[in-house]
Amino acid sequence: MDALLRNRGRRRFRATENAADFIFTFTPVDLLYLDYNCFQRPFDNPLNTRIQIEALACQEIFAMAEMESVALVWSFVHHDETLLCPFPDRLLEAFRLSALCVKRQGPTDSILHQAKIFCEQQAISGRDALHLASALEIGADCFLSCDDRLLHRAARAKLEIELLNPVDYIRRKGSL
Repeated sequence: MDALLRNRGRRRFRATENAADFIFTFTPVDLLYLDYNCFQRPFDNPLNTRIQIEALACQEIFAMAEMESVALVWSFVHHDETLLCPFPDRLLEAFRLSALCVKRQGPTDSILHQAKIFCEQQAISGRDALHLASALEIGADCFLSCDDRLLHRAARAKLEIELLNPVDYIRRKGSL
């Protein structure tokens, strides 16, 4: 999919060809960084209505990635969290979903530095801070998480990235 994505400033576009007249049009594509809990949400307590709705929203985002209407990021933090997962079915599903991610983010000194600042100034946990710093480093348009506390603490930092729950992202896109 990288060949289909074209950068226009910070926005990414998907090229599509109209077969009738061979005209290329460019449709904006959001680059989304999903907190690891989005990859695991379908496995959480299905009796909780909020979790059910968030799981559906996450599934819709993965379906959008399959249709190339959004682009997803997989980072070294996702990889590490997956390797630490003690449940084989969850581990396999996370790695399966990682194949939908068209951008990869490895560790950098600037990510580690920014994560340390998030920990100290916003009281964000180390792992969450690494996710947030990775999203900023790769230039994601949106950071999605099911963790209200993380979204609230990150919002205090007044970052240049949209911070949303997956349900709110889907609502904004008009798919829910």
